Amino acid sequence: MAWMGCFMKWTKTEFIRSTLSTGCRGGTRLSPYPQQRCAFRREAKRPETKKGNVAKETDTLSSEAADGVQHKVGPSPSPAPPPPPRRVPRSNLFKPLMFTVGFTGCSFGMAAILQYESLKSRVQTAREEVESEKTLQGPQDMTYWHDWWNQLSGIQKRLILFMTTADDLWSSLSEGQRTVSGIIAINAVVLCCWRIPSMQRTMMKYFTSNPASKTRCLPMALSTFSHYSIIHMATNMWVLWTFSSSIVSLLGREQFLAVYASAGVISNMVSYMCKTATGRVHPSLGASGAVMTVLAAVCTKVPEAKLGIIFIPMITFTAGNALKALVAIDAAGLIMGLRRFDHAAHLGGALFGVWYVTYGHKLMWRKREPLVKFWHTMRSPGAGGGRPGSGPGVNSGAGPGPK
Repeated sequence: MAWMGCFMKWTKTEFIRSTLSTGCRGGTRLSPYPQQRCAFRREAKRPETKKGNVAKETDTLSSEAADGVQHKVGPSPSPAPPPPPRRVPRSNLFKPLMFTVGFTGCSFGMAAILQYESLKSRVQTAREEVESEKTLQGPQDMTYWHDWWNQLSGIQKRLILFMTTADDLWSSLSEGQRTVSGIIAINAVVLCCWRIPSMQRTMMKYFTSNPASKTRCLPMALSTFSHYSIIHMATNMWVLWTFSSSIVSLLGREQFLAVYASAGVISNMVSYMCKTATGRVHPSLGASGAVMTVLAAVCTKVPEAKLGIIFIPMITFTAGNALKALVAIDAAGLIMGLRRFDHAAHLGGALFGVWYVTYGHKLMWRKREPLVKFWHTMRSPGAGGGRPGSGPGVNSGAGPGPK
Protein backbone atom coordinates (compact mmCIF):
# COMPACT_ATOMS: atom_id res chain seq x y z
CA MET A 1 0.00 0.00 0.00
CA ALA A 2 2.97 2.30 0.42
CA TRP A 3 3.59 2.46 -3.34
CA MET A 4 -0.02 3.49 -3.96
CA GLY A 5 0.39 6.41 -1.57
CA CYS A 6 3.55 7.58 -3.31
CA PHE A 7 1.88 7.27 -6.69
CA MET A 8 -1.15 9.32 -5.65
CA LYS A 9 1.08 12.01 -4.16
CA TRP A 10 3.16 12.17 -7.36
CA THR A 11 0.13 12.43 -9.65
CA LYS A 12 -1.44 15.15 -7.50
CA THR A 13 1.77 17.20 -7.55
CA GLU A 14 2.11 16.88 -11.32
CA PHE A 15 -1.52 17.91 -11.85
CA ILE A 16 -1.14 21.10 -9.76
CA ARG A 17 2.16 21.97 -11.51
CA SER A 18 0.71 21.51 -15.00
CA THR A 19 -2.36 23.53 -14.10
CA LEU A 20 -0.30 26.48 -12.85
CA SER A 21 1.99 26.44 -15.87
CA THR A 22 -1.04 26.45 -18.19
CA GLY A 23 -2.52 29.40 -16.35
CA CYS A 24 0.67 31.45 -16.72
CA ARG A 25 0.67 30.88 -20.49
CA GLY A 26 -2.63 32.66 -20.76
CA GLY A 27 -5.26 30.18 -19.68
CA THR A 28 -8.12 31.76 -17.78
CA ARG A 29 -10.22 28.74 -17.00
CA LEU A 30 -9.32 28.41 -13.33
CA SER A 31 -8.69 31.91 -12.10
CA PRO A 32 -9.42 35.40 -13.45
CA TYR A 33 -6.29 36.96 -11.83
CA PRO A 34 -3.26 36.35 -14.09
CA GLN A 35 -0.87 38.53 -12.10
CA GLN A 36 -1.51 36.53 -8.95
CA ARG A 37 -0.93 33.25 -10.76
CA CYS A 38 2.32 34.35 -12.34
CA ALA A 39 3.64 35.63 -9.08
CA PHE A 40 2.77 32.38 -7.42
CA ARG A 41 4.48 30.37 -10.23
CA ARG A 42 7.66 32.42 -9.92
CA GLU A 43 7.86 31.72 -6.20
CA ALA A 44 7.06 28.02 -6.69
CA LYS A 45 10.03 27.61 -9.05
CA ARG A 46 12.44 29.30 -6.68
CA PRO A 47 15.81 27.55 -6.87
CA GLU A 48 17.23 26.13 -3.70
CA THR A 49 19.91 28.24 -2.13
CA LYS A 50 22.58 27.71 0.41
CA LYS A 51 22.17 28.53 4.04
CA GLY A 52 24.23 31.70 3.85
CA ASN A 53 22.06 33.23 1.11
CA VAL A 54 18.66 32.53 2.64
CA ALA A 55 18.15 36.04 3.98
CA LYS A 56 19.25 37.64 0.67
CA GLU A 57 16.95 35.49 -1.43
CA THR A 58 14.03 36.12 0.90
CA ASP A 59 14.46 39.88 0.57
CA THR A 60 14.66 39.60 -3.22
CA LEU A 61 11.54 37.47 -3.49
CA SER A 62 9.68 39.76 -1.12
CA SER A 63 10.50 42.77 -3.29
CA GLU A 64 9.45 40.86 -6.43
CA ALA A 65 6.18 39.82 -4.83
CA ALA A 66 5.56 43.40 -3.78
CA ASP A 67 6.18 44.55 -7.39
CA GLY A 68 3.71 41.96 -8.64
CA VAL A 69 1.04 43.13 -6.21
CA GLN A 70 1.69 46.73 -7.20
CA HIS A 71 1.15 45.92 -10.87
CA LYS A 72 -2.02 44.04 -10.05
CA VAL A 73 -3.59 46.60 -7.73
CA GLY A 74 -2.69 49.65 -9.75
CA PRO A 75 -3.65 53.07 -8.40
CA SER A 76 -5.96 51.86 -5.60
CA PRO A 77 -4.97 53.29 -2.18
CA SER A 78 -3.31 51.28 0.54
CA PRO A 79 -5.27 50.53 3.76
CA ALA A 80 -5.37 53.46 6.22
CA PRO A 81 -3.24 53.12 9.36
CA PRO A 82 -5.00 52.95 12.74
CA PRO A 83 -5.84 56.38 14.18
CA PRO A 84 -3.40 57.72 16.78
CA PRO A 85 -4.54 58.09 20.40
CA ARG A 86 -6.64 61.15 21.03
CA ARG A 87 -4.58 64.05 22.37
CA VAL A 88 -5.49 67.69 22.84
CA PRO A 89 -3.21 70.18 21.09
CA ARG A 90 -1.57 72.60 23.47
CA SER A 91 -2.74 75.53 21.37
CA ASN A 92 -6.31 74.76 22.46
CA LEU A 93 -5.51 75.95 25.98
CA PHE A 94 -4.96 79.56 24.91
CA LYS A 95 -8.66 80.47 24.93
CA PRO A 96 -9.33 78.76 28.30
CA LEU A 97 -6.34 80.61 29.74
CA MET A 98 -7.62 83.97 28.49
CA PHE A 99 -11.08 83.09 29.79
CA THR A 100 -9.62 82.29 33.22
CA VAL A 101 -7.80 85.62 33.42
CA GLY A 102 -10.81 87.61 32.20
CA PHE A 103 -13.32 85.78 34.40
CA THR A 104 -11.17 86.25 37.49
CA GLY A 105 -10.77 89.98 36.83
CA CYS A 106 -14.48 90.44 36.18
CA SER A 107 -15.36 88.49 39.33
CA PHE A 108 -13.31 90.74 41.57
CA GLY A 109 -14.50 93.86 39.74
CA MET A 110 -18.14 92.87 40.17
CA ALA A 111 -17.49 92.04 43.83
CA ALA A 112 -16.04 95.51 44.44
CA ILE A 113 -19.07 97.15 42.78
CA LEU A 114 -21.45 94.89 44.72
CA GLN A 115 -19.79 95.90 47.98
CA TYR A 116 -20.17 99.57 47.07
CA GLU A 117 -23.88 99.13 46.31
CA SER A 118 -24.40 97.09 49.47
CA LEU A 119 -22.84 99.76 51.68
CA LYS A 120 -24.86 102.46 49.97
CA SER A 121 -28.06 100.49 50.50
CA ARG A 122 -27.29 99.96 54.18
CA VAL A 123 -26.71 103.66 54.73
CA GLN A 124 -29.99 104.50 52.99
CA THR A 125 -31.87 101.89 55.03
CA ALA A 126 -30.43 103.25 58.28
CA ARG A 127 -31.58 106.75 57.38
CA GLU A 128 -35.08 105.58 56.60
CA GLU A 129 -35.30 103.73 59.91
CA VAL A 130 -34.25 106.81 61.84
CA GLU A 131 -36.84 108.93 60.05
CA SER A 132 -39.59 106.36 60.57
CA GLU A 133 -38.87 106.17 64.31
CA LYS A 134 -39.39 109.90 64.61
CA THR A 135 -42.81 109.81 62.94
CA LEU A 136 -44.21 106.71 64.64
CA GLN A 137 -46.26 106.96 67.84
CA GLY A 138 -46.30 103.91 70.07
CA PRO A 139 -49.92 103.54 71.30
CA GLN A 140 -51.52 104.62 68.02
CA ASP A 141 -49.23 102.32 66.06
CA MET A 142 -50.07 99.28 68.20
CA THR A 143 -53.77 100.00 67.89
CA TYR A 144 -53.51 100.22 64.13
CA TRP A 145 -51.71 96.85 63.82
CA HIS A 146 -54.13 95.19 66.24
CA ASP A 147 -57.10 96.22 64.15
CA TRP A 148 -55.34 95.14 60.95
CA TRP A 149 -54.61 91.67 62.40
CA ASN A 150 -58.23 91.14 63.42
CA GLN A 151 -59.39 91.85 59.87
CA LEU A 152 -57.31 88.99 58.39
CA SER A 153 -58.70 85.52 57.65
CA GLY A 154 -57.37 82.32 59.22
CA ILE A 155 -55.34 81.31 56.13
CA GLN A 156 -53.73 84.74 55.93
CA LYS A 157 -52.78 84.62 59.61
CA ARG A 158 -51.20 81.15 59.24
CA LEU A 159 -49.29 82.30 56.16
CA ILE A 160 -47.97 85.35 57.99
CA LEU A 161 -46.94 83.21 60.96
CA PHE A 162 -45.09 80.82 58.62
CA MET A 163 -43.28 83.70 56.93
CA THR A 164 -42.38 85.16 60.31
CA THR A 165 -40.92 81.82 61.45
CA ALA A 166 -38.92 81.48 58.25
CA ASP A 167 -37.64 85.02 58.64
CA ASP A 168 -36.57 84.34 62.22
CA LEU A 169 -34.76 81.17 61.10
CA TRP A 170 -33.03 83.06 58.31
CA SER A 171 -32.01 85.83 60.69
CA SER A 172 -30.52 83.29 63.10
CA LEU A 173 -28.00 82.19 60.47
CA SER A 174 -24.63 83.86 60.20
CA GLU A 175 -23.76 85.99 57.21
CA GLY A 176 -21.55 83.24 55.83
CA GLN A 177 -24.29 80.62 56.14
CA ARG A 178 -26.79 82.90 54.41
CA THR A 179 -24.32 83.47 51.57
CA VAL A 180 -23.56 79.77 51.16
CA SER A 181 -27.29 78.94 51.20
CA GLY A 182 -27.64 80.59 47.80
CA ILE A 183 -24.76 78.52 46.40
CA ILE A 184 -26.32 75.32 47.77
CA ALA A 185 -29.67 76.23 46.18
CA ILE A 186 -28.01 76.71 42.77
CA ASN A 187 -26.27 73.34 43.05
CA ALA A 188 -29.57 71.67 43.99
CA VAL A 189 -31.31 73.13 40.92
CA VAL A 190 -28.51 71.92 38.62
CA LEU A 191 -28.67 68.47 40.24
CA CYS A 192 -32.39 68.30 39.43
CA CYS A 193 -31.66 69.30 35.83
CA TRP A 194 -29.37 66.29 35.50
CA ARG A 195 -32.41 64.08 36.21
CA ILE A 196 -34.35 65.42 33.20
CA PRO A 197 -33.68 63.15 30.17
CA SER A 198 -34.30 65.86 27.59
CA MET A 199 -31.56 68.04 29.14
CA GLN A 200 -28.81 65.42 29.21
CA ARG A 201 -27.12 66.65 26.04
CA THR A 202 -27.15 70.27 27.21
CA MET A 203 -25.86 69.34 30.65
CA MET A 204 -23.00 67.32 29.18
CA LYS A 205 -22.06 70.19 26.89
CA TYR A 206 -22.16 73.12 29.31
CA PHE A 207 -21.94 71.63 32.83
CA THR A 208 -18.95 69.28 32.45
CA SER A 209 -15.42 70.55 31.87
CA ASN A 210 -13.39 68.72 29.24
CA PRO A 211 -10.40 70.10 27.29
CA ALA A 212 -11.32 67.90 24.31
CA SER A 213 -14.80 69.39 24.00
CA LYS A 214 -15.69 72.05 21.45
CA THR A 215 -17.14 74.18 24.25
CA ARG A 216 -14.29 74.61 26.71
CA CYS A 217 -14.57 78.06 28.29
CA LEU A 218 -18.11 78.40 29.64
CA PRO A 219 -18.17 74.92 31.27
CA MET A 220 -15.15 75.93 33.35
CA ALA A 221 -17.47 78.20 35.35
CA LEU A 222 -20.75 76.27 35.10
CA SER A 223 -19.27 72.90 36.11
CA THR A 224 -18.39 74.43 39.50
CA PHE A 225 -22.12 74.35 40.35
CA SER A 226 -22.77 70.97 38.75
CA HIS A 227 -23.05 67.60 40.51
CA TYR A 228 -24.47 64.38 39.11
CA SER A 229 -24.34 62.37 42.34
CA ILE A 230 -26.31 63.37 45.42
CA ILE A 231 -23.53 62.07 47.69
CA HIS A 232 -20.94 64.13 45.82
CA MET A 233 -22.98 67.30 46.18
CA ALA A 234 -23.83 66.63 49.83
CA THR A 235 -20.16 66.13 50.71
CA ASN A 236 -18.98 69.31 48.99
CA MET A 237 -21.81 71.44 50.33
CA TRP A 238 -21.36 70.14 53.88
CA VAL A 239 -17.68 71.15 53.84
CA LEU A 240 -18.58 74.52 52.36
CA TRP A 241 -21.28 75.05 55.01
CA THR A 242 -18.84 74.11 57.78
CA PHE A 243 -16.24 76.70 56.73
CA SER A 244 -18.71 79.34 55.51
CA SER A 245 -18.77 81.43 58.69
CA SER A 246 -14.98 81.46 58.96
CA ILE A 247 -14.28 82.37 55.34
CA VAL A 248 -16.92 85.12 55.16
CA SER A 249 -15.78 86.67 58.43
CA LEU A 250 -12.23 86.54 57.07
CA LEU A 251 -12.87 87.98 53.60
CA GLY A 252 -16.35 89.47 53.64
CA ARG A 253 -19.35 88.36 51.61
CA GLU A 254 -18.48 90.05 48.31
CA GLN A 255 -14.82 89.11 48.36
CA PHE A 256 -15.74 85.51 49.23
CA LEU A 257 -18.06 85.27 46.23
CA ALA A 258 -15.29 86.55 43.95
CA VAL A 259 -12.77 84.08 45.38
CA TYR A 260 -15.21 81.15 45.14
CA ALA A 261 -16.18 81.84 41.51
CA SER A 262 -12.57 82.45 40.47
CA ALA A 263 -11.40 79.32 42.29
CA GLY A 264 -13.76 77.14 40.27
CA VAL A 265 -12.39 78.44 36.96
CA ILE A 266 -8.73 78.39 38.07
CA SER A 267 -8.98 74.81 39.37
CA ASN A 268 -10.53 73.72 36.07
CA MET A 269 -7.71 75.46 34.19
CA VAL A 270 -5.14 73.48 36.18
CA SER A 271 -7.12 70.33 35.40
CA TYR A 272 -7.08 71.20 31.69
CA MET A 273 -3.31 71.60 31.74
CA CYS A 274 -2.71 68.28 33.48
CA LYS A 275 -5.13 66.40 31.24
CA THR A 276 -3.51 67.85 28.12
CA ALA A 277 0.00 67.07 29.34
CA THR A 278 -0.80 63.45 30.23
CA GLY A 279 -3.23 62.78 27.37
CA ARG A 280 -5.85 61.42 29.79
CA VAL A 281 -8.80 63.42 28.53
CA HIS A 282 -12.07 62.86 30.38
CA PRO A 283 -14.91 65.14 31.56
CA SER A 284 -15.20 66.26 35.16
CA LEU A 285 -17.65 68.29 37.23
CA GLY A 286 -18.23 69.41 40.79
CA ALA A 287 -17.36 72.15 43.26
CA SER A 288 -14.42 70.30 44.82
CA GLY A 289 -11.82 72.71 43.44
CA ALA A 290 -13.61 75.79 44.80
CA VAL A 291 -14.31 74.07 48.13
CA MET A 292 -10.63 73.17 48.42
CA THR A 293 -9.81 76.87 47.96
CA VAL A 294 -12.10 77.80 50.86
CA LEU A 295 -10.67 75.06 53.07
CA ALA A 296 -7.07 75.95 52.19
CA ALA A 297 -7.66 79.66 52.82
CA VAL A 298 -9.08 79.04 56.30
CA CYS A 299 -6.44 76.46 57.22
CA THR A 300 -3.65 78.80 56.07
CA LYS A 301 -5.03 81.79 57.95
CA VAL A 302 -5.80 79.83 61.14
CA PRO A 303 -3.43 76.82 61.08
CA GLU A 304 -3.80 76.07 64.80
CA ALA A 305 -7.59 75.66 64.70
CA LYS A 306 -8.87 72.26 65.81
CA LEU A 307 -10.80 70.19 63.29
CA GLY A 308 -12.52 66.84 63.51
CA ILE A 309 -14.41 64.22 61.51
CA ILE A 310 -18.18 64.14 61.85
CA PHE A 311 -18.32 60.33 62.16
CA ILE A 312 -15.28 60.12 64.48
CA PRO A 313 -15.65 63.06 66.89
CA MET A 314 -13.01 61.78 69.30
CA ILE A 315 -10.21 62.32 66.77
CA THR A 316 -9.06 65.93 66.36
CA PHE A 317 -6.21 67.51 64.43
CA THR A 318 -5.01 70.99 63.52
CA ALA A 319 -6.11 72.77 60.36
CA GLY A 320 -2.54 73.02 59.10
CA ASN A 321 -2.00 69.25 59.35
CA ALA A 322 -5.35 68.60 57.65
CA LEU A 323 -4.37 70.79 54.71
CA LYS A 324 -0.99 69.05 54.36
CA ALA A 325 -2.66 65.63 54.40
CA LEU A 326 -5.20 66.59 51.74
CA VAL A 327 -2.52 68.06 49.47
CA ALA A 328 -0.39 64.92 49.88
CA ILE A 329 -3.33 62.64 49.02
CA ASP A 330 -4.20 64.62 45.89
CA ALA A 331 -0.55 64.79 44.81
CA ALA A 332 -0.24 61.00 45.16
CA GLY A 333 -3.45 60.47 43.22
CA LEU A 334 -2.25 62.74 40.44
CA ILE A 335 1.13 60.99 40.18
CA MET A 336 -0.47 57.53 40.18
CA GLY A 337 -2.96 58.56 37.51
CA LEU A 338 -6.09 57.84 39.51
CA ARG A 339 -9.24 59.03 37.75
CA ARG A 340 -11.94 58.60 40.38
CA PHE A 341 -11.38 62.21 41.51
CA ASP A 342 -9.98 65.18 39.64
CA HIS A 343 -6.86 65.49 41.79
CA ALA A 344 -5.39 68.20 39.57
CA ALA A 345 -8.43 70.43 40.19
CA HIS A 346 -8.15 69.78 43.94
CA LEU A 347 -4.49 70.77 43.96
CA GLY A 348 -5.16 73.84 41.84
CA GLY A 349 -7.89 75.00 44.21
CA ALA A 350 -5.77 74.39 47.32
CA LEU A 351 -2.76 76.25 45.90
CA PHE A 352 -4.95 79.17 44.84
CA GLY A 353 -6.44 79.40 48.35
CA VAL A 354 -2.99 79.43 49.98
CA TRP A 355 -1.69 82.00 47.48
CA TYR A 356 -4.66 84.32 47.82
CA VAL A 357 -4.60 84.50 51.61
CA THR A 358 -0.83 85.00 51.59
CA TYR A 359 -0.32 87.37 48.64
CA GLY A 360 -3.42 87.67 46.47
CA HIS A 361 -5.48 89.72 48.90
CA LYS A 362 -2.88 92.51 48.86
CA LEU A 363 -2.33 92.33 45.10
CA MET A 364 -5.97 92.19 43.99
CA TRP A 365 -8.57 93.23 46.55
CA ARG A 366 -6.78 96.14 48.18
CA LYS A 367 -6.20 97.78 44.80
CA ARG A 368 -9.90 98.06 43.96
CA GLU A 369 -10.24 101.71 45.01
CA PRO A 370 -9.76 103.20 41.50
CA LEU A 371 -12.56 100.99 40.17
CA VAL A 372 -14.85 101.91 43.08
CA LYS A 373 -14.20 105.63 42.57
CA PHE A 374 -14.89 105.31 38.87
CA TRP A 375 -18.16 103.49 39.58
CA HIS A 376 -19.13 106.10 42.16
CA THR A 377 -18.55 108.83 39.58
CA MET A 378 -20.76 107.02 37.08
CA ARG A 379 -23.53 106.30 39.59
CA SER A 380 -23.62 109.78 41.14
CA PRO A 381 -21.95 112.28 38.78
CA GLY A 382 -23.15 115.23 40.91
CA ALA A 383 -21.18 114.11 43.96
CA GLY A 384 -18.04 115.80 42.70
CA GLY A 385 -19.76 119.07 41.89
CA GLY A 386 -20.26 118.34 38.20
CA ARG A 387 -24.01 119.05 38.32
CA PRO A 388 -25.37 122.11 40.12
CA GLY A 389 -27.94 121.63 42.81
CA SER A 390 -26.79 118.17 43.83
CA GLY A 391 -26.67 117.50 47.52
CA PRO A 392 -23.59 116.37 49.35
CA GLY A 393 -25.39 113.47 50.99
CA VAL A 394 -24.53 111.07 48.18
CA ASN A 395 -20.96 110.87 49.39
CA SER A 396 -21.98 108.93 52.47
CA GLY A 397 -21.94 105.65 50.56
CA ALA A 398 -18.91 106.32 48.41
CA GLY A 399 -16.30 104.65 50.56
CA PRO A 400 -14.50 101.56 49.26
CA GLY A 401 -15.79 99.43 52.10
CA PRO A 402 -14.02 97.50 54.84
CA LYS A 403 -11.00 95.40 53.98
